[in-house]
Amino acid sequence: MDDTGESSRRLRPSLLRSGHRLAAASSQLQILADLPLPRSFAATLAAAGLDPLRAAPIDTLQINLGKRCNQTCHHCHVDAGPDRREVMPDAVVDACLALLERARIATLDITGGAPELHPRFRDIVVRARALGCRVLDRCNLTITRLPNYADLPAFFAAHRVEVVASLPWYRAVQTDAQRGDGVFEASIAALRDLNAIGYGIDGSDLVLDLVTNPAGAFLPAAQAALERDWRRELLRLHGVRFTRLFALTNMPISRYLEFLERSGQLAAYMQKLVAAFNPRAVAGLMCRTTLSVGWDGRLYDCDFNQQLELALPATIFDLDPAALRAREVRTAPHCFGCTAGAGSSCGGATT
Repeated sequence: MDDTGESSRRLRPSLLRSGHRLAAASSQLQILADLPLPRSFAATLAAAGLDPLRAAPIDTLQINLGKRCNQTCHHCHVDAGPDRREVMPDAVVDACLALLERARIATLDITGGAPELHPRFRDIVVRARALGCRVLDRCNLTITRLPNYADLPAFFAAHRVEVVASLPWYRAVQTDAQRGDGVFEASIAALRDLNAIGYGIDGSDLVLDLVTNPAGAFLPAAQAALERDWRRELLRLHGVRFTRLFALTNMPISRYLEFLERSGQLAAYMQKLVAAFNPRAVAGLMCRTTLSVGWDGRLYDCDFNQQLELALPATIFDLDPAALRAREVRTAPHCFGCTAGAGSSCGGATT
């Protein structure tokens, strides 16, 4: 047992730990490249007059503090879990904070794994807030139920951290099927704790956003309609309130790719994403205004490209923010996931 609160022997192992071929980003990219899709993502953009996809000025720095997590979710595109040991070193943390100050980036988006497991998580939050940054924490909720992290809600509130909490569904069956037995109950308890100190309550400035993603091989329903349903059902069933709901499309990466391949649904799912391409979704893609930093300091257009190791030709130690402006974004077949239907980004639907 470690400070994740779980024994890795009790949870499904990561793809890396189990020696699965899909633990390698190169294998994932090859599988996607070999699919008989009707057209490539670049050709689809070109047909819509949107090629090449170029970045705008950076307004969000998203840092992945590592792959350690107290959960091993079946859909995780990071392949995170208690058996992962990748953690962002101090030098990279300091370089990220220096970039925030130097480039005057407005928003710091902290993710993982469970980012709160990083030994400098609180220091990062405090220093970023001192710079005037808006700070988002992508929280799996159950981390706050562990003894060493039970004070996180109070810490979040004290520093006005915006909590972006993942919860697959507002009922236990779907949530536990995706995240593990007992996760739903622990998540609801965590949400009640956050509500109790003002998060997600009308009139409060403490933001509690929820993130949902489908449990199967299909696209999410319309975000506005889902939010109405979630708001009603979470309050009715559990007395829980929240600020906004973000509906994300599952990306054909890592463990979700493994699920699609194992269940024989990969080709059909990718065809579905291609057929649902929406050119209006492109303007709001996170890769256009976000710079993603890996735990080791390498840079990416987005968190999904990070997990596929589609790195930019710079690191956090030698980047020139001006040179990254208007850069051509690296794309591959997985990008259809972000442009399907209403679009999908870290902030939910893009249209």
